[in-house]
Amino acid sequence: MIRAEGVEATEFPELANQFNVRGVPQTVINAGMGTVVGAVPEKNLLAEIKRAVN
Repeated sequence: MIRAEGVEATEFPELANQFNVRGVPQTVINAGMGTVVGAVPEKNLLAEIKRAVN
């Protein structure tokens, strides 16, 4: 099961600081266990998800 949320970093600076947002878009996986910055190919995102959950 996957849950996703979109957050506007400029509207929630505390949350952006908590997850060290340094680029947009930034995907944070499992509360920071994995991170992808920028638009990446699907295979790269999937690889980071797999790495973060293992």
